[in-house]
Amino acid sequence: MTLEQLRIFLAVAEVMHFTRAAETLYITQPAVSAAIQSLEAEYGVKLFHRIGRHIEITDAGKLLQMEAQKILDHVSLTERGLRELNNLQRGELKLASSLTIGNYWLPDKISQFKRQYPGIHIDCTLGNAEEICEGTATGLFDFGLVTGEVKASLRNSLEQEVVGSDRLQIVVGTSHPWFARTEISPQELHDTTWVMRESGSGAQQMFEQALQNWGIDPAQLDVVFVLSSSEMVKAVVESGVGAAAIPELMVRKELQLSTLHPIHIVDRSSGTKLEIVQPVWKLKHRQRFQTRIANAFEQILTQYVMV
Repeated sequence: MTLEQLRIFLAVAEVMHFTRAAETLYITQPAVSAAIQSLEAEYGVKLFHRIGRHIEITDAGKLLQMEAQKILDHVSLTERGLRELNNLQRGELKLASSLTIGNYWLPDKISQFKRQYPGIHIDCTLGNAEEICEGTATGLFDFGLVTGEVKASLRNSLEQEVVGSDRLQIVVGTSHPWFARTEISPQELHDTTWVMRESGSGAQQMFEQALQNWGIDPAQLDVVFVLSSSEMVKAVVESGVGAAAIPELMVRKELQLSTLHPIHIVDRSSGTKLEIVQPVWKLKHRQRFQTRIANAFEQILTQYVMV
């Protein structure tokens, strides 16, 4: 049974005439007769009674008429869905993002995309860099957005592109001894307690790399808390416990309100301010097929650079 046979059958059932059905379909009358005879032979039933110069539909024909219409209606909806998907009218985009990027940077990009393509559903998962890299490599996400390093074992699978940047800002609360200061040397980092993110966090990876570049062993710092979210780190430091390196995006409001105070690291020998700048990486699989939806969102990501 083919869709073309069903279309021919329904045309005949509608006008109850082989020749008129052929004219409606712009095919020959023998082609219509052949399609009906093929269906009848295949299933051993009569779909129409031939009575003189006219026909009447049989019970088998009535059953097929009802079911065939459902089938063709469903096919029509499926075809429409595929066309809409290709025209960015519907579909799904699966993203994964680190917490800071997802909460403070990505929403603007998603809002812009939704304004242009309101029928597209966006599913965004927040996690740490390791989880995002793994999920993007296995096809769970169309794109991953992270600030940490990609495991060496996944670099052959994932294509990386910088789509922005963020700074890590060392901050302290109002009751901290450093609150009255603006600059310290790298060696003074040993003089306070620290609140850190977990090792899988992109921000933590960047901070530890910066410490090593400054000649500081991260294991030698006095770490009193290791927390799973930068929001928690910020709240603890704001309450007066230790210092922390937090993405600048997260603390702009607190710095304006002076509930947190920025501390800059300066190399005393050269007077150079030492900054921790972390790139925002867009990750995608090197070989998996990329839909038009993904291509459209990628254009939005690469149009802007985060300062």
